[in-house]
Amino acid sequence: MTSSRRTDLVEGLRQAVRAGSVAAAVSRVAAPASLTRTNHRGAAVSLISGPALALAAATRSAPTAVVALGACAVGLYDDAVGHRPGQQAKGLAGHAAALASGRLTSGGVKVVGLAAAGLLGGHLVGRRGADLLLGAGVVAGCGNLVNLLDLRPGRALKTGLLTALVLRDPALVGVTCALLPADLGERQMLGDAGAGALGAALGLVVVERCGRRAVITVLSLVAALTAASEVVSFTRVIEATPALRHLDGLGRLPAAGQP
Repeated sequence: MTSSRRTDLVEGLRQAVRAGSVAAAVSRVAAPASLTRTNHRGAAVSLISGPALALAAATRSAPTAVVALGACAVGLYDDAVGHRPGQQAKGLAGHAAALASGRLTSGGVKVVGLAAAGLLGGHLVGRRGADLLLGAGVVAGCGNLVNLLDLRPGRALKTGLLTALVLRDPALVGVTCALLPADLGERQMLGDAGAGALGAALGLVVVERCGRRAVITVLSLVAALTAASEVVSFTRVIEATPALRHLDGLGRLPAAGQP
């Protein structure tokens, strides 16, 4: 191994440990009652993983801090008021229809906030003109897509971990690994704040490292999956696909009635 590769490996390990340590430390903070939700099978879980993920991801770089903390802020707003009367809408189409009728839902605020964070983050990494707009679309789209996956314990974090490994981003690998046990154990969940921050941070890595053609490809894929989510249940697709079902269930608590 060359000296340069050894240095890169050591620095990567430092980034992973630093980000993972921050995530673990923040996730141990006692969350207020307002950050408690009921999961898919009725268990009370804390949403502290959301702020923990955003603060840990912020250690990666200043642009990452902008998109992660921005996504977390609008996600926390959606987590706090999204259940109130008049705030509910089904999917992006529902939020867009509400906006067209003059009603701004918390989900609409979240989408606008993700786009704004993407624009600022893209600007900070040097994107301009069309590349800036494409990059903002990737950041916002990835933030929304990961949020759509956060319907079962560990699903969003596993997706984030695999993506971070493909992108070779040690900081985000460290963050997801640190938070995964509590998520799988149904003690904590990401919520809109954490899922949006994770997706936005991953999207920014793509914007940083990829050329225009790759960014357009990623944006097209994200847009296609988001559109599909309006008519197809991701959970049903996963459960109907053996390999995906196996990966999705790894480490998760057994369902009621199972040993």
